[in-house]
Amino acid sequence: MQDAIVLGVGMTQFGKRPDATLKDLTREAVLAALSDAAIEKSAIEAAYVGNSVAGITTGQETIRGQVVLRPLQIEGIPIFNIENACASSSTALHLASVGIRAGMHDCVLVLGVEKMTHPDRNITFKAFEGGVDVEELQQYQIQDAPDGTPSRSIFMDVYAKAAREYLQQFGATPWHLAQIAAKNHANGALNPYAQYRFVMSPEDVLKDRMVVDPLTRSMCAPISDGAAAVILASPRFARQMTRTPVVLAASAVKSTHRKTLSDPGVIHRTSQTAYDAASLGPQDIGVFEVHDTTAAAELMAYEELGLCSAGEAARLVDENRTALGGATPVNPSGGLECKGHPIGATGLGQIVELTWQLRGQAGPRQVLHRGEPPLVALAQNAGGHLGIENATCAITILQR
Repeated sequence: MQDAIVLGVGMTQFGKRPDATLKDLTREAVLAALSDAAIEKSAIEAAYVGNSVAGITTGQETIRGQVVLRPLQIEGIPIFNIENACASSSTALHLASVGIRAGMHDCVLVLGVEKMTHPDRNITFKAFEGGVDVEELQQYQIQDAPDGTPSRSIFMDVYAKAAREYLQQFGATPWHLAQIAAKNHANGALNPYAQYRFVMSPEDVLKDRMVVDPLTRSMCAPISDGAAAVILASPRFARQMTRTPVVLAASAVKSTHRKTLSDPGVIHRTSQTAYDAASLGPQDIGVFEVHDTTAAAELMAYEELGLCSAGEAARLVDENRTALGGATPVNPSGGLECKGHPIGATGLGQIVELTWQLRGQAGPRQVLHRGEPPLVALAQNAGGHLGIENATCAITILQR
């Protein structure tokens, strides 16, 4: 099967954008990707659109892709609507790559777009509840605000419980979580597309408002609006357009299964599939973007992705190995904690960042190894919750 090439990328700034519609966000990201790829929209043979919660936050259901692309006159082609929790757009990329690899298409558009903000925050928080088994909602105990409205996403309690268990088991501390959040704030301050662009010290992070112990507000991803787009092409098509291709070396998507605490988790299993497909290992990856819905999620991802052995993630933090100038940079974009987390756009947002990193186009947050951009990058995007872990995970490996 042939390779799939990332020909062009584009994204909006992530953040609270109350006046921007799904169509507005789509236009901004898609036009940027088309310009980056130096192609006309007439070259697009199919579109894969990732979105998770527009049905709840905007009322738009069933034909979301067709609706948001119509104003751009991208129509009359196959348009696929993909919903897979926070991994919606990385799953869309995976499915698009299947079409390219199989020779069905030479040039396709992949879009992730999400409108999370809503004047009624009950609507926004309600959207998160669909990411768990709704028949088991009673097991998630959420403390409402004094006015009776939800005080936070249901997932903050899920992640906080996992964080407490990890810290207790391996002796890591909230200080390690604060260091991760401070690292991501430093990176986000360098990223013009990030929602939060200010530096925080670990002390500042620990002093911030407690969301759920041990997670303070600065350790958690915010509610965001945004869109990201990727033009994916066959080698034959890409050869006409670029001499510095970024290749989709591997794309793997898996779901959770009934497991015990000692069984490998969905992130570990998916990463192993991706590593095998690319004939690479974690030691070959020059830069990572991981799904840090919280700083604790990033800490645990270090182990699940094979950056270190079980229980050693805190050591990576103490040694600054995952910082921008470290041996294994993680989340140079600022991660979800600072770049933002518009659920349906998050996965492709990671791909856009990593494409810029591989091309050497990331500006002051550029990762360099011996003065050169990295050769290989990995994105880990997870979502939903079933049983004792994420319901789904997508791992994408890019190579130049």
